[in-house]
Amino acid sequence: MDIALSTPARLPALERGRSFPWVSLVSRTLLFAAFQAVIAAGFALSGREDAWRASAAWWPVTAVLTNIVSIARLWSQTWCEGRSLRSLYQVDGRHVGMDLLALLGVLVVAAPMAQLPNIALATLLFGDPQRALEMFVLPLPTWAAVAALVLFPLTIPFSELPTYYADAMPRLEAWGLGRIQALAVAAFFHSAQHATLPLLFDARFLSWRLFMFLPFALTVGAAVRWRPSLLPWLMVVHGLLDVSAAWLVFAASR
Repeated sequence: MDIALSTPARLPALERGRSFPWVSLVSRTLLFAAFQAVIAAGFALSGREDAWRASAAWWPVTAVLTNIVSIARLWSQTWCEGRSLRSLYQVDGRHVGMDLLALLGVLVVAAPMAQLPNIALATLLFGDPQRALEMFVLPLPTWAAVAALVLFPLTIPFSELPTYYADAMPRLEAWGLGRIQALAVAAFFHSAQHATLPLLFDARFLSWRLFMFLPFALTVGAAVRWRPSLLPWLMVVHGLLDVSAAWLVFAASR
């Protein structure tokens, strides 16, 4: 199997002309909000006056639903292009040792990028990071919290990073953007998707969610651009990291 099919140089000329990846860049952001709106509508129909705020607690469920749709979209797109999801995920077992060594180096940089900007921005906007966390982590019914604890970390590795860095970023380059510009656009939209997970109409919360992961997104995107075979390993790490987010919701729901 030729994993190089997903690189810009191998995109056919006809495909390049059609490939500006708006769907890849905005679909997850819109789906998060759309699924939350459906849940809010259900609460409203049941008579709850705080339907939208109540729906925000269900962000792990909206994330799982979005992940499933994203995986289905990626599968459909690769199938139409005559390739497989395996090729998109850059699965390549020929250089495992070098990939793992490179992964360790990337994680040394990426790990603090996933935490420090989050805490610093929350402190700047709210005065106390705990206040931001309390708006984000809300209790769910036990069955929903358990389902999210299992399904959220299982589905997000196959949907999030591949959408932005295996699909959108190469298409941006093929469309004509330079490497740095393509990375910056893909990373911005990757970070920005969190503004609707959950969507709360609070300027501080929106700003926090919009930018908190931007340094991490740039780091991960640069790593995939530098060494595409790191993608499946980063997908695994991503899933493990998101266990902690699902666990916070589970713990709050007990």
